[in-house]
Amino acid sequence: MEPSPEQSPHHAYPDHWEADVVLRDGGTARIRPITTDDAERLVSFYEQVSDESKYYRFFAPYPRLSDRDVHRFTHHDYVDRVGLAVTIGGEFIGTVRYDRINDQGRPASAPADEAEVAFLVQDAHQGRGVASALLEHIAAVARERGIRRFAAEVLPANNKMIKVFRDAGYTQRRSFEDGSVHLTLDLEPTEKSLAVQRGREQRAEARSVQRLLAPGSVAVIGTGRTPGGVGRTVLRNLLAAGFTGRTYAVNRAFDEGLATLDGVPAHRSLGEIDEQVDLAVIAVPAHRVPEAVADCGEHGVQGLVVLSAGYAERGSAGRELQRELVRQARSYGMRIIGPNAFGIINTAESVRLNASLAPESPARGRIGLFTQSGAIGIALLSGLHRRGAGLSSFISAGNRADVSGNDFLQYSFEDQDTDVALLYLESLGNPRKFTRLARRTAAVKPVVVVKGARHSGTNPPGHAVPVSRIPDATVSALMRQAGVIRVDTVTEMVDAGLLLAGQPLPAGPRVAILGNSESLGLLTYDACLAEGLRPRPPIDLTTAASPQDFRDALAEALADGTCDAVIVTAIPWVGENGEAETGDGEVLAAALHGAAAKSPAKPVAVVHVEIGGLAEALAAASSTAAPRTRPTTLAAQPSGPPAATAPAENAPQEAAAAEEADRTERTPGRIPAYPAAERAVRALAEAVKYAQWRRQAATPGKVPEFLDETTDEPGAAALIDTLLGATPDPRGRPLTHDEARELLGRYGIPVRPTLPAPDPETAVAAAARLGYPVALKTTAPHLRHRADLGGVRLDLADEDALRRAYGEFTELLGKPAELLPVVQSMAPRGVDTVVRASIDAAAGAILSFGLAGAPSELLGDTAHRLVPATDRDAAELIRSIKAAPVLFGWRGSAPVDTPALEELLLRLSRLVDDHPEVVSVALEPVVVAPQGLTVLGASVRLAPPPPRGDLGPRRLPNY
Repeated sequence: MEPSPEQSPHHAYPDHWEADVVLRDGGTARIRPITTDDAERLVSFYEQVSDESKYYRFFAPYPRLSDRDVHRFTHHDYVDRVGLAVTIGGEFIGTVRYDRINDQGRPASAPADEAEVAFLVQDAHQGRGVASALLEHIAAVARERGIRRFAAEVLPANNKMIKVFRDAGYTQRRSFEDGSVHLTLDLEPTEKSLAVQRGREQRAEARSVQRLLAPGSVAVIGTGRTPGGVGRTVLRNLLAAGFTGRTYAVNRAFDEGLATLDGVPAHRSLGEIDEQVDLAVIAVPAHRVPEAVADCGEHGVQGLVVLSAGYAERGSAGRELQRELVRQARSYGMRIIGPNAFGIINTAESVRLNASLAPESPARGRIGLFTQSGAIGIALLSGLHRRGAGLSSFISAGNRADVSGNDFLQYSFEDQDTDVALLYLESLGNPRKFTRLARRTAAVKPVVVVKGARHSGTNPPGHAVPVSRIPDATVSALMRQAGVIRVDTVTEMVDAGLLLAGQPLPAGPRVAILGNSESLGLLTYDACLAEGLRPRPPIDLTTAASPQDFRDALAEALADGTCDAVIVTAIPWVGENGEAETGDGEVLAAALHGAAAKSPAKPVAVVHVEIGGLAEALAAASSTAAPRTRPTTLAAQPSGPPAATAPAENAPQEAAAAEEADRTERTPGRIPAYPAAERAVRALAEAVKYAQWRRQAATPGKVPEFLDETTDEPGAAALIDTLLGATPDPRGRPLTHDEARELLGRYGIPVRPTLPAPDPETAVAAAARLGYPVALKTTAPHLRHRADLGGVRLDLADEDALRRAYGEFTELLGKPAELLPVVQSMAPRGVDTVVRASIDAAAGAILSFGLAGAPSELLGDTAHRLVPATDRDAAELIRSIKAAPVLFGWRGSAPVDTPALEELLLRLSRLVDDHPEVVSVALEPVVVAPQGLTVLGASVRLAPPPPRGDLGPRRLPNY
């Protein structure tokens, strides 16, 4: 909304304060600044507020607003006086206002840093979290305008408002004065306030997805009058699945006399339906979608599944249509799956929803599936069905203009019917948030991801989201850090999902192999070694083995304390008549199930060749398996009040208990079967790595306290302010060598000094100052760190050697003005490494490590972690590169000082985390010796810090 001409020209309308938010019950609302055009809306809003709420706001009976009140509450300068409103359908449902005050409580301007704040929420919308959302946003606005504290006067009987302030997590002081409670809130975000904010975000977004997946009623808008077509197909699938709620067919072209279609009520518009409609599936041409959305919004529909195509996948014009679709739906408080979606499925017995184009609803199971591609969704549904696996829920989001993979993670974290979350993603709208949510979800249940469009450098058509420039290998490393099981293909995703959904997590990498084929056993053994597992020699039961022999061998292997998992290999066995038995898969499956059910809980996988009915029989228990014990409470029921939930921030502490339940509470479930040994082993290897991550997540790493004692954060901040200047260049600036040394020194990172050597005499003087032996290096960009091209001369022991090297430099490589030579004292011998930190606008700050030269530059052997890094992250970073043995005494060499290297990584992580203006740092080379290390080169770049959306108030993204 634009301001009227009356608005002060000195403070333009702050459109960046506008935000769509998800409220506590899963509905959406819009928060925006109040303008002079809002007078009628304000009066109408106030008329709908109860007398009691008015009394709480003004401490006296206040039946109506005067003209002066209306003027004051709608005229703001957006600095000292600010008002925000929450709107649904364009009408106010809540407001908040602050006025800057001085120490005496009188109106003031900057530099006064305190403001008086007051809220008013319509009674019909109280309890939806409106005031909490407003507090988050008005606090962010106040901080932006230099306000550090809020003061509020609240009547003692106004318990709801006191609770809003108390639960916000800010540091606060409370006193009782003149019959009212006086509250003062420090607005600096705290660890608690951030946890509260994220906990509310998690519950609200999970609830918004649950409202879509568990509606009490569904209307299909665009149902065809004749069989066929998208709308009629969805209606047929809804009925075939046995949806437990009410179903309606809607099409404005229906004849007036048409009462039913396919046995359900038929209507020309939602206005003809006497009951509340929770979910609308829209299957009309794109140009008619706005009319359908408006009809839904005006009649209280809670959510939309938009199957219609013709949006961002068609180019810039379609992208703008898509944005307008989202704006329109959110203005009515609705969330959208789509457009260009394939649909949604919920197999819970209390719902049985198939609002998709899938002709057959999958069986009930423990796997939740999210995909951004309809084609991939079809393939995954088909593949899971063939393997006998069931689903708990399915969302195919199409262009994912609103509901995204992040929302699905929020829902999966709480859904008691989901043990494993599978996601096919082609774009990440908010990678920083994704890794945060994935880490929390993975602490209690596996998250398996396939990332499409990995190497294109652009988003797929229809995905209007920011493009991250970080390489795919870095994305993969960051997902692994968050506990995500990253696989390359949808086949691998299904393979891993089947194992994780049906079997307990392994306690370690030790694998027993048994079967009736020596060759298949050896293939499995080799595959285990290739995947980093520790297989025991295969047990050959011979081709004469019977199902009872398999049962006995499996029971013995599971009871063996020296193995953590078992892979059974099977080919058709020889029967009593000497012929191969190929059709008794059910008998073998029963034997394996029997052994597994009565043995210690360890994962079992089967590799089989041409045994008819075995895979189906092994999967038979999948649709009836009881859920594992989970610390989650969101039930898959039709829409209603949200269940209470455990705080999201407690997820890492819950990991140990959840994993213990996985291993000790075995319920008869499916045993996954694979047609190739490599596929079974790869799935098991992923489970082993995930189980190890979960054990570590139960006791997360820490940032050592010594960093607080040996870092000069205020000094570094002052230096950065000086270097950037009063009006910094948005593109940033590189620091000189001396500037970089000074800044890094504030965080205990010494950089060995270098002295310029524009001529031989200056070089000799520099060497005398530093002390021999010295190194002569060029700093020309094309020769920097290129000893192989002659750009570095080492161990120059005296003046003669230095002069000789200088002459060879200029003779072979060019003039001194081109080479920019420097002299540096020699460092102790060791391993040359490179340490970097950079900020990606989408993913955040990233810490990287590798060996200098060919390993990292040519082979890409570099490891990455998100900042801030813990002591465990630093240790893993060093050990996760392929060339790590070089650091630990490879081929008889002396191990280097890895604790010193870990400390350096932690110090650099702390620097970029404390000062987002440090957008890139490269320490190269860092020579790590058996005792200590030396940073020989450093380059640092400063720039105005990019916005940190993850630290601001809750808001839905606008793509």
